Amino acid sequence: MSHPASVVVGAAALTAAEVVAVARHGARVDIDPAALQAVAASRALIERLADDPVPHYGVSTGFGALATTFIAPDRRRQLQQSLIRSHAAGTGAEVEAEVVRALQVLRLQTLATGRTGVRPEVVATYADLLNAGIVPIVREYGSLGCSGDLAPLAHVALAAMGEGEVRVHGEAMDAADALAAASIAPLVLAEKEGLALINGTDGMLGMLLLALADLEVLLDSADAAAALSIESQLGTDAVFAADLMALRPQVGQARSAKNLRALLNPSPMVASHAGPEDGRVQDAYSLRCSPQVHGAARDTADHARTVAERELQAAVDNPVVTVDGRVESNGNFHGAPVGYVLDFLAIAVADLASISERRTDRALDPARSHGLPPFLADEAGVDSGLMIAQYAAAGIVSELKRLAVPASVDSIPSSAMQEDHVSMGWAAARKLRRAVDGLARVLAVEVITGTRALDLRAPLQPGPGTGAVRDLLRAHGVAGPGHDRFVSPDIETVTELVISGAVRAAAFEGGK
Repeated sequence: MSHPASVVVGAAALTAAEVVAVARHGARVDIDPAALQAVAASRALIERLADDPVPHYGVSTGFGALATTFIAPDRRRQLQQSLIRSHAAGTGAEVEAEVVRALQVLRLQTLATGRTGVRPEVVATYADLLNAGIVPIVREYGSLGCSGDLAPLAHVALAAMGEGEVRVHGEAMDAADALAAASIAPLVLAEKEGLALINGTDGMLGMLLLALADLEVLLDSADAAAALSIESQLGTDAVFAADLMALRPQVGQARSAKNLRALLNPSPMVASHAGPEDGRVQDAYSLRCSPQVHGAARDTADHARTVAERELQAAVDNPVVTVDGRVESNGNFHGAPVGYVLDFLAIAVADLASISERRTDRALDPARSHGLPPFLADEAGVDSGLMIAQYAAAGIVSELKRLAVPASVDSIPSSAMQEDHVSMGWAAARKLRRAVDGLARVLAVEVITGTRALDLRAPLQPGPGTGAVRDLLRAHGVAGPGHDRFVSPDIETVTELVISGAVRAAAFEGGK
């Protein structure tokens, strides 16, 4: 899949694909000149308010529970520095570089709307950081998702000030050194700018967009894995007929069923037992209901994508500069809309993995696999086959069920009860990332199992698409039937083939 080499920020709302291109593939960012004019216009308004003897929140006052504390003009620069330093309170493991870059470009997009009141040089500096490959070190814990992702965004702002730690090409260094090497002048923040840099849902939104990009691949890969299982376990494709799907007009279900028909309709293996002499009336639910479960997950992802696309059009800050020139406090930084769909996706991901693991388990059980050897072992008893690979998948599924417990209902008050209801959207996003990784591994185990089972059905031949997946694995050193071998490297190899989209491509393109 191709990705844009550069992205223009400020001309229009960024697309999901553009965010992923910057975050994951290092696309360059350029600022639309007209956006800089709008930024300068709103900054002029903030500077007028800064001179007003009447206090204005975030411009001439403290923050949060200290919003009624007036700050004298000669202390406001210190106020901005203190805000960023105190809020950069993350702890724990480093957040992945692609997540930080997504957070950076999404905050840049909001700054470029002209609704935050920052100076044009702030916008330019954030673009320069991205283009120089400077990735601030952000820690995993610290965000409650309201007022947005404060701590993660503060770590980015701290780096723009030339403080804290960053990574450049993976190497950790002081931010001051990284900025100097890239000829970027550290920011000295003025009134309102500290708030503008940290009030946003950018972290949780960035992780949602990355997860949706991954799930676009994994949902098709799940259909391919199911086809491997159905075919190799001598299941039927008749239940996926278009007219049967039309009786329940769920969009995602129809898409998954269409994928299964495309992979199974030309299969000699499926055709070999299609007559009434087969004797079986119905396949097990994990085979027969694959499009219903996969389709529900597709519909969930589509809903989440709708919410993400709306959020991409947002200019989240508090206070915000309105189009007609007012500076107004608001609650748009609350992460509930994003947090809910992150949790919803975690439920769908857990169930996708669950039905995949059940299909794998059936293939390994001679009482249910319709003629396959126990655990697909070469010499059962001496060899264990894929017994423990299924254990690994089952262990992941168990964890995914725990990760499906929603974070967004777990509000905990903060800031002396000023922020008394929070979204926990960042936490929802973190657990979704782990869940998506787990799903890819469970699907990899099913693909390994299904392709080995295909070979054990010889001389029966698979369909072109499923056969192409089997050939892909063999070309990458994942052996078919035979005596036991070191299994873990095979799972890692196939997991990467699933995540990269190679399995999907082989199934839906390689068999043509």
